[in-house]
Amino acid sequence: MITGMDRLIAAMSGTPCDRIPVFCFMSDQGAKELGMTLQEYYSNGEYVAEAQLKMREKYGYDNLLSLFYFGKEAELLGCKEIVFAQDGPPNVGQMILKTYDDIHKLQIPDDISSHPAFQEELKCLRILKKEAGGRYPIVAFLSASMTLPTLLMGIEKWMELLLMGPVEVRDELLTKCSEFFRKETSAYRNAGADVFVYVNPFGSTDFLPMKLIKELSLNWMEKDLQPGGTQGLVYNCSGARMNSVIEMVLERTGIGACLFSAMDDITEGKKIITGRALCGGSFNDIKLIDWSKEEIRNEVKRIIDAGRQGGKFFFGTQLMPYSIPEQNIRAMLEAAYEFGKL
Repeated sequence: MITGMDRLIAAMSGTPCDRIPVFCFMSDQGAKELGMTLQEYYSNGEYVAEAQLKMREKYGYDNLLSLFYFGKEAELLGCKEIVFAQDGPPNVGQMILKTYDDIHKLQIPDDISSHPAFQEELKCLRILKKEAGGRYPIVAFLSASMTLPTLLMGIEKWMELLLMGPVEVRDELLTKCSEFFRKETSAYRNAGADVFVYVNPFGSTDFLPMKLIKELSLNWMEKDLQPGGTQGLVYNCSGARMNSVIEMVLERTGIGACLFSAMDDITEGKKIITGRALCGGSFNDIKLIDWSKEEIRNEVKRIIDAGRQGGKFFFGTQLMPYSIPEQNIRAMLEAAYEFGKL
């Protein structure tokens, strides 16, 4: 039996397999799968692991997801309030950095693996590893050092500090966030995660001008990634475009995989990369909420036709909204399996 890991390894090496890998990132849908509220669902790593295993078996895609919600990273750094919605992702309800003095006082945990806020994620990872390790890649989503401050102080205050605030305070915060990223990556790696989606919208010219990408973003990417290596890392700009920066990112960081946004020209991106990295084309998940089956199939075909030339390609999604109808999830995945045959 060909497994998701078999397909991923084949795609990375450019060798033939039955079809391209299909990575589907469903997180909140696990609560619906188990008939729970989101708050109840995320309270226990056993629930998250059970739902991930059930959904992968149900739909047949090639990965498992260890993500709870991005606010978990804020909890590891002291956030005490998470706001749970009925039909959407949990959000940070307490910004722990309100003043520059809070930045000075911010402490990065010595050992994230033993942190109380990480224990349910650790429980989930151990179950996923025991039940499917080596057969289906376990994926973790991690915030880059330039992304994490949005969870700690809000995007408006972070943009103000990033662009206009005291450089020494900005760099102090980024230094701490980069240290956190490295420790968090190590904790996930040690617990059994195989693939690490490096979420960095501030590495896209949709967020920052090229001058700052070159002078600031790339430097912090190097600080995040070089000490621990880039094995298993996937560059992702969280729905923002990356074609204008991907050449520099590959040269400076050595990342071996990227997940294009739905707005990127995949054909152009693959020409830039020229086989140096595994590439993923992602579906615009918002469209899945109300598109017809025909529209979904046509878009899947367009993505795969654009990306499969030259190999080293997988089909993927961003983090999928809770409200996507099940029939549309099936329509997308069935089309990916059909058009992704090699």
